[in-house]
Amino acid sequence: MKVKGDDAADASKIKRRREQRGWVWYDVANSVFPTSVVTVFFSLYLTSIATNAAKADTALNGANPCGNDSAFDHCDVTFLGAQFPAGSLWGYLLSIATVIQVVVLPVMGAIADRTQNKKKMLAAFAFTGSAATIALATVSGTNWTLGVFFFIIANIGYGASVVVYYAFLPEIATPDERDALSSRGWAFGYLGGGVALAIQLGITLSADSLGITSGDAARIAFVISGVWWAAFTIIPLTRLTEHQAPHGSEHGGSVVSAGFKELGATLKQAKAFPLTLAFLGTYLIYTDGIATVANVSAQYGSVELKFEQQTLITVILIVQFVAFIGGVLHGFVAKRIGAKKTILGSLVVWIVVITAAFFVKAGDEMQFYLVAAGIGIVLGGTNALSRSLFSQMVPPGREAQYFSLYEVGERSTSWLGPLVFAGVGQATGSLRPAILALIIFFVAGFILLTFVPVRRAIKAVGNAEPTLV
Repeated sequence: MKVKGDDAADASKIKRRREQRGWVWYDVANSVFPTSVVTVFFSLYLTSIATNAAKADTALNGANPCGNDSAFDHCDVTFLGAQFPAGSLWGYLLSIATVIQVVVLPVMGAIADRTQNKKKMLAAFAFTGSAATIALATVSGTNWTLGVFFFIIANIGYGASVVVYYAFLPEIATPDERDALSSRGWAFGYLGGGVALAIQLGITLSADSLGITSGDAARIAFVISGVWWAAFTIIPLTRLTEHQAPHGSEHGGSVVSAGFKELGATLKQAKAFPLTLAFLGTYLIYTDGIATVANVSAQYGSVELKFEQQTLITVILIVQFVAFIGGVLHGFVAKRIGAKKTILGSLVVWIVVITAAFFVKAGDEMQFYLVAAGIGIVLGGTNALSRSLFSQMVPPGREAQYFSLYEVGERSTSWLGPLVFAGVGQATGSLRPAILALIIFFVAGFILLTFVPVRRAIKAVGNAEPTLV
């Protein structure tokens, strides 16, 4: 016979499950921005717009014309008095956007914790980011500065919304539920990003038969990305609820100053949790390796292995869809042996995959596809379990701020992997030893993670311990 307490427990579980199902959909919504906009379409599109502007400037000034096929051959653009090659614009833009996020995200996280208006803030950041992404479609001709503006706005919206989104995880899942939930979210994020990218690439590859230019196809991709992001954001917004009382009663502009005070208090408090910071530092090392492998794989395939664009596109899609399987698999394994052991095993797989990439023969597509599948298996799962494990070590009521440090740290250290890759490639004259050099990030991450006492870190912040860690 059921008692009243059982009914309440059942109702709480049903509510929690509903929120969890809704929460997963924001991974589906936001993944289209880093996958389609950042990784695939906008870098080449913005470079071409900047090159057009540089050519127009040189023609107007009577200088030597730019090379027809090069964004670096006399193709300089000027911004705020600084002159640089059009081909360097994307790299500089990513750096500037990262610096802006480093400044903005911790404050936004503090405001989210202070006000506990996470749901409203998620909506505001997501819809602002998606609107700015759609606005990228208005960038054409030579107005690359407009593209810079809209991209920075979209990037802030993406980063800030992800911080708030992550902060919901400890509130809607018990300690024993988080690994599976985080893995499922990451898995469906890759699946959603893959589906959107497949649609966009299909339009791009069919541009001639559709009677549109490659530039038109890119602008259509921006619109699809923005609409996708906004549309799927509606689902979590209808399911998620607020779980904590506000830390203060400020309204209007005073919320910002209160947010700075909240952030200052959190930074002082963080020193009392060195084990949480130790895990964060370890994560930043191996996630830099993960991001670098993902970002340079196309360059490695093109320059070192001599593959055509069609092969590289196929590899991107393989990684996206296999990552869905990998994310689910990591959640399944973590449920049986714990998140820490699963991450350690994942790092070993990364080492094996990178070693295999070193030995891929130039022009051997099947070997390259197998390496791509290997990357996909561990790509999402490693980060998904790191997200859920970190959530266990976050002091209650400070979720958004700690996840802002998580995001900011990830972006602040993301220069080291590309630097190692570029430096080794330049020193050796080959990208093979450059790709192999990235193993150091995974070896270091494995060694350091073995020494992080995860269960003690969870107890130190006052959180309930999961059955397995």
